[in-house]
Amino acid sequence: MSNVNAMPGQVPILYSFRRCPYAMRARMAIAASGQACALREVVLRNKPPEMIAASPKGTVPVMVLPDAQVIEESLEIMYWALDRNDPEGWLMPLKSNRDDIDALIAENDGPFKNDLDRYKYPTRYENSDPLHHRSQGAAFLQKLNARLLKTAYLCGTHFTFADAAIAPFIRQFANNDRAWFNALDLPGIQRWLESILESDRFLGVMEKYPAWENGMDEAAFPPA
Repeated sequence: MSNVNAMPGQVPILYSFRRCPYAMRARMAIAASGQACALREVVLRNKPPEMIAASPKGTVPVMVLPDAQVIEESLEIMYWALDRNDPEGWLMPLKSNRDDIDALIAENDGPFKNDLDRYKYPTRYENSDPLHHRSQGAAFLQKLNARLLKTAYLCGTHFTFADAAIAPFIRQFANNDRAWFNALDLPGIQRWLESILESDRFLGVMEKYPAWENGMDEAAFPPA
């Protein structure tokens, strides 16, 4: 693991948490863009005061730019990085199919995430029936599977913005009961997810970092 030794403020600072799906998709876009950052891994039960000062909402990811501008939402971080440099053409499908892609991501971030949370963490929600929410979530999987039986990725033959935005949440849903997920008759989404999880890009952004505290060297991201 390399460290950032440049003077403070010369590169953006990314507050992240390895297993957060929102942070995962931000890291994937940053890695695809090649944008250098100083990564500060966060322990959610002990968030650094520097992060809270920058973004009082207290959730990751948070990007603090060298000019002190703060980007607080994962999709906005993705767009920021890829607008600067998009060598793999992740944004290309958005030029011709923006409404469809936006709707798909909105369904993932809204109804599906609602079901995912209540399936994975039922004790956090009063009167939550995890099997009901698993069934509801599976309906979204079926919708994605129908697309993925036609094309290798959600928007065609290449991994792009929609895949990065949605895959971390499908991973979390699948991992809650892998035997159940693997037994589903959804070959398109199962193939798609496995190919992503085994990719060098995903494995690279899932590298482990120690929790950052003031005074520590910061990890250089993306890793060399």
